[in-house]
Amino acid sequence: MKFTRRKAIIGGIVGGGLLGVGSWFARERDRLGSRTLFNVKANEAGLSGWIKIARDNSVIVAVPRAEMGQGIQTALAMLAAEEMDARWNQVRVEDPPEDGVYRNVEILIDALPFSPEEAGTVVDTVHWVAEKLGGVLGVLATGGSTATRDAWLPMRTAGAVARDLLVRAASRKAGIPVADLIVSEGEVRRKDGSRVATFGELVDFVGDLSSMPPPPLKKPSEFKLLGKPLPRLDIPAKVMGAATFGIDVRLPGLLYAAVLNAPTFGGSASGFNIKGQLPKGVETVIIVPGGVAAIGSSWWRANKLLKEGVEVKWQPGPEPQLDSAGLWKRYEELLATAEPALTRTLGTENKPAIAQTVEAIYRAPYLAHTTMEPMNCTARAAKSAVEVWMPNQSPTLMRLAAAKAADVPQAQVTVHTTFLGGGFGRRAEVDLVRQAVTCALAMPERPVQVLWSREQDIRHDYYRPMALARWRAELDLSGAAPKLASVAKRKVAQSPADQFGARAAGLPVQGKPEGNAVENPPYAFPFYRLDAVVAEGSVPVGFWRSVGHSHTAFFDESFVDELALALKKDPLVLRRDLLAGKPRHLKVLETAAQAAGWGQPLPAGSGRGIALRASFGSIVAQVAEVAVPDGKTLQVKRVTCAIDCGPVVNPAIVRAQMESGIIYGLSAALYGEITLADGAVEQANFPDYDAVRLADAPVMSVHLVDGGSSFIGGVGEPGTPPIAPAVANAVFAATGKRLRSLPLRLA
Repeated sequence: MKFTRRKAIIGGIVGGGLLGVGSWFARERDRLGSRTLFNVKANEAGLSGWIKIARDNSVIVAVPRAEMGQGIQTALAMLAAEEMDARWNQVRVEDPPEDGVYRNVEILIDALPFSPEEAGTVVDTVHWVAEKLGGVLGVLATGGSTATRDAWLPMRTAGAVARDLLVRAASRKAGIPVADLIVSEGEVRRKDGSRVATFGELVDFVGDLSSMPPPPLKKPSEFKLLGKPLPRLDIPAKVMGAATFGIDVRLPGLLYAAVLNAPTFGGSASGFNIKGQLPKGVETVIIVPGGVAAIGSSWWRANKLLKEGVEVKWQPGPEPQLDSAGLWKRYEELLATAEPALTRTLGTENKPAIAQTVEAIYRAPYLAHTTMEPMNCTARAAKSAVEVWMPNQSPTLMRLAAAKAADVPQAQVTVHTTFLGGGFGRRAEVDLVRQAVTCALAMPERPVQVLWSREQDIRHDYYRPMALARWRAELDLSGAAPKLASVAKRKVAQSPADQFGARAAGLPVQGKPEGNAVENPPYAFPFYRLDAVVAEGSVPVGFWRSVGHSHTAFFDESFVDELALALKKDPLVLRRDLLAGKPRHLKVLETAAQAAGWGQPLPAGSGRGIALRASFGSIVAQVAEVAVPDGKTLQVKRVTCAIDCGPVVNPAIVRAQMESGIIYGLSAALYGEITLADGAVEQANFPDYDAVRLADAPVMSVHLVDGGSSFIGGVGEPGTPPIAPAVANAVFAATGKRLRSLPLRLA
């Protein structure tokens, strides 16, 4: 393996980590946080930085991750409630303050430049140091399907510590030995089951109890809440219209700002002229990062002014003539001749005496996020302080960006995270907060809500990178039947990890591929080679649901089907053969295939396709059933999904996330494509950037597989990658036509 760039990355991680390890060990004992940290109010008592109780007998759990429809408030609360033996109907959640106790360490570990199966001294050392460095940095973030994985031990430990404190508080209150007490169903009881005290009755008896080492956590066989489809905590407020999303923020004196961003990537406004007088309801027009903003009491009037009443002098970006055709040509040249940023080999290469080459080239376009809630941010600048309200995936990054925009210390910035109407990685970006703070500085003491139109959203996103890949295999024909001898993949794509780090935190560009895009397929190929070329370019790219897995799974699983055809094997049989040493993967594959009725006859013009992808610690297989009744119209009739995510916190949430991931991925597979002309995006709104409608959604079934792993995997993103190749493979089964480019088009 070529380690040149990876050495730089690893060296930075290790160097920075070792500088912070001493600080980490000084703080390790405070990982639970102080009992006063979690906004403890009158009639409440803190049990740690994660949990507090109230006189009304409620248990309040800190949830430092953004709720964007994935059910994270419920999942994290369940972890704490399980270990402290609370009743579910007494649990509620609150946002904690910004503090390093609530850092997301797993998200940093997930970004390391290693595949999950890589091991050894170097890998283990970097993982260890990255964990310590993450502890020191204290980054609050939600993404990468890491929220539950990161909280699995800390929140359960907090629940166990809370249970211990409650038992000792009850002992103090009732004068009963601790050894004679237990916690059960939200009460402290004697071992004979008689009640001693409710949690609420212990508020005054907890405060000065000394801290003890955390007690042992429960065994899975002892779980009473985990693994149950408990009702979600965020749903009632959403159903009743009481939930506050970013777009719902209303503050005294609120102004609104519409934005017109530069038409070309990297462009800016150098000046503007207003035609006539400012209309009623619009107070001013200013230049903001990336464009211009009209501010006033009416967003509609401000937006209309930008469309009809402002002439902007634009400074073009670095590639004002860029178009999709030229960019694909550039990628084709890179695929043919460029030096890879990463080369990886597995196995031993043996050249067969009689060989047949199988080769295919696959394409995936840029994709937009199109979150349901329009992009927005509200900011208020008062004297030397800034306050921000927004749906975001990282309060840490938003605070950093707001402080820089306002030229104030980070300590003078407060970030309020609302509900998110979808995130998908888009709301980890800092462009909206920069624009909102700039607007707020122009209107001192007045809160200003920046709201983008859907056109601005689609044309000024941080896109899922377009990618080009060539798979090549050599078959050994010297025996009675062809055998697979070797496979090689070469791919070209921009690196969202590089771009994101540079623009959000000012990190140096490493020229490395995004880690998820270069994870190895799970299959036991005799010899596997990967060459990853990092493309440079002006198109802004970012993290998109399932990141690099979203296109790499399409490339990999489509080619496995092509190999099956060349080897004259059923696609399921070939995958089964190549997974012989991976029982968890094999069980997931078999579960999906059996549930989908693999091998059973279908009507003419119909077909089934299968795909498997391991991502974010989980293994997912999907079987798509399609119909092409007229040879032109593609209908996805049914999707069968199987997932092994390790321990299941809430099966209803897992199923919902698989269905959500399937629909999101299917929308991209059938319709998603961002194209460029004259340095700008051609698509503007849903009429030309469509999504799967309810009437066209397939019947979906989700099967949870217990593969015996104690490692908890993510569920927010793993449902997305397999759907595109499953559908493409089903189209081939139905029509004999191989589709190697996304979106999937028959005509």
